[in-house]
Amino acid sequence: MANRRTIKHNINRICEELFAECIAASLYSAEVERENVEAMLHSIIKMGGDYTRRVSHVEPGIPAKTYFKNIIEQFNSSVNEIVDQINNLH
Repeated sequence: MANRRTIKHNINRICEELFAECIAASLYSAEVERENVEAMLHSIIKMGGDYTRRVSHVEPGIPAKTYFKNIIEQFNSSVNEIVDQINNLH
């Protein structure tokens, strides 16, 4: 299991990459609605903050290894949803 700092760093790095990809997709696509892009950017920022806070505070009663495994799986599924939304912008 990776330590908390590494997990937080990876979450932030992935969210930064998603943010940059979303902006790039909106700039290079002609038929993108600004409101959709802004909502997606807001959701990326919110997702990053939410998962970073969840890593910082482990829920009592759940073994740490299980807790972090669940967080990583949930984060990966959230990232996949955002990637699908970015792909639909094109």
